[in-house]
Amino acid sequence: MDAVTYPETKVVDFITQNVIPLRIPFDSQPLSGKFQVKWTPTLIILDEEGNEHHRCVGFLGPEELIPFLMLGIGKVYFETDLLDDAAAMFEKVLSGFPQSTSVPEAIFYKGVCGYKRTHQTGPLKEAYETLTRDFPESEWAKRAYPYRLL
Repeated sequence: MDAVTYPETKVVDFITQNVIPLRIPFDSQPLSGKFQVKWTPTLIILDEEGNEHHRCVGFLGPEELIPFLMLGIGKVYFETDLLDDAAAMFEKVLSGFPQSTSVPEAIFYKGVCGYKRTHQTGPLKEAYETLTRDFPESEWAKRAYPYRLL
């Protein structure tokens, strides 16, 4: 990723403005053990307390790294009950990177955020319908399968 992804200006700008990057060799203890890092690259999104919220093992090109990071930031917001911020970040993934492999997961979580914010089932059903229409083979369509009954 050093040769292809990280030198991209848009990647540098996004990282500089949105995350605190930390590079640790995969065999560096105790952190590589604490976070079960077994291969490189391993990208982990942590909250300010050091709790893990999102992970990827393997190469991501510039077109995938930013939506991966955005999804991870959205999951930090989601898992810390900042649902408006989470939904906004998931929407940024959807609108800014519609071809990204992060999109199905962002659709799923945006639907869950909508439900948790309103206690209405419509956002869950909408997520299911979008996932089965646009990403029928994704794990996220399968995870949303129960929402078809709503």
